[in-house]
Amino acid sequence: MTVIGFLSVAPVTEQSMGEEVAKAVAALDDFDVAYETTPMGTTIEADSIDELLDAVKAAHTAVDGDRVSTFLKVDDKRTSDQRASEKVDAVERHLGHEARKER
Repeated sequence: MTVIGFLSVAPVTEQSMGEEVAKAVAALDDFDVAYETTPMGTTIEADSIDELLDAVKAAHTAVDGDRVSTFLKVDDKRTSDQRASEKVDAVERHLGHEARKER
């Protein structure tokens, strides 16, 4: 089973968040998960919900600040082993092209 999560962790601040977001992403390296960071969050793949939640907890606690905001969306498809990239591939097949467009 593959559990896919979409995670966004950030300090609540007026300053740049890049350094603190990098700490959250770096915390994922201590876990047996795959991840890809985008401008709006990080997609994480784990073998179980427990692995995913452990990694998310570490990412959340890695961020310094008086207030930290964490958003997590979980896709726990229990009947198959579908990777995040396969989900994107399915959309691209229907589109007939890559699911991205440069300006």
